[in-house]
Amino acid sequence: MKVDLFDFDLPPERIALRPVAPRDAAKMLVVDGAAPFADRQVRDLPDLLRAGDVLVFNDTRVIPAQLEGERIREGASGAAIGATLHKRIDARRWQAFVRNAKRLREGDTIRFPDGVSVTAEARAEDGSWTLAFAGDEPVEELLARAGAMPLPPYIAQRRAADERDAQDYQTLFADKAGAVAAPTAALHFTPELVERLDAAGIVRETLTLHVGAGTFLPVKADDTAHHKMHAEWGEITAEAAARLNAARAEGRRVIAVGTTSLRLLESAADQNHTIQPFAGDTDIFITPGYKFRAVDGLMTNFHLPKSTLMMLVSALMGRERMMEAYAYAIAHEYRFYSYGDSSLLLP
Repeated sequence: MKVDLFDFDLPPERIALRPVAPRDAAKMLVVDGAAPFADRQVRDLPDLLRAGDVLVFNDTRVIPAQLEGERIREGASGAAIGATLHKRIDARRWQAFVRNAKRLREGDTIRFPDGVSVTAEARAEDGSWTLAFAGDEPVEELLARAGAMPLPPYIAQRRAADERDAQDYQTLFADKAGAVAAPTAALHFTPELVERLDAAGIVRETLTLHVGAGTFLPVKADDTAHHKMHAEWGEITAEAAARLNAARAEGRRVIAVGTTSLRLLESAADQNHTIQPFAGDTDIFITPGYKFRAVDGLMTNFHLPKSTLMMLVSALMGRERMMEAYAYAIAHEYRFYSYGDSSLLLP
């Protein structure tokens, strides 16, 4: 499909630079089949779901993956280098997107603050670099010293990350460290909302998908057939898979909280619509025409024009329906992107 089919005009003032407070006060557009759009709030979720419905959350935790440093090379002057870690390779090596990469060669050292340094080992075909951290300290400790919260580009271009983001850009369910972008649909949940969901008989499950920086990369191809997704690591335990399959067998709905949860569930589902245990990489790319196997709905924020996530929600609800929903959201002053408002999509 032509990527331009997923384009729309978004006024800059509709891009949220901070989340609302409290988190569950965010607006939520309900798109329920062909029914008229409904303006609600995230805190209304217990009234919009059925007892027995299963909400599936991503429990990944965002790490301080943004690094600013200087290239060190014998016989050459320094050069400013920015690195955004993307995907872990092993205990000491990460794949990273590098700013000012034209000044970097294999074997160069990049020195970051507080005694943290890496060796630029190799450049991949997509332009990313393999960076190997020096020393014996766990990389997590090095990042805690030298790294910053990796805000999405559309926020970082308009303001710097600060102490508030260390809390704001982490979900209530964040547990397993490894993401360089938040599963933002879950940013809206508060302890009070979770208590009300529990009281309403709505079930919670978790999986893990370590979201990579590739989620923010634009689709440069003119046709979706020519776009390659970056791989991300995820896990669904055997116990969670069994409970999800039992819920669907009983006719209860499985609703993914966020596109990351949805993508991993669909990666793990087989031809018989059974969710299998999963541990490994996924680069699933969902576009209109895809036949969903694992989910009955999706809670998600509003996405970028011509993005892979705009294509995903169009696959779930239909492209024309989603273009109408986004036009409605813009006209009714919904806030877009990571810190923005939410939508509940029920095919």
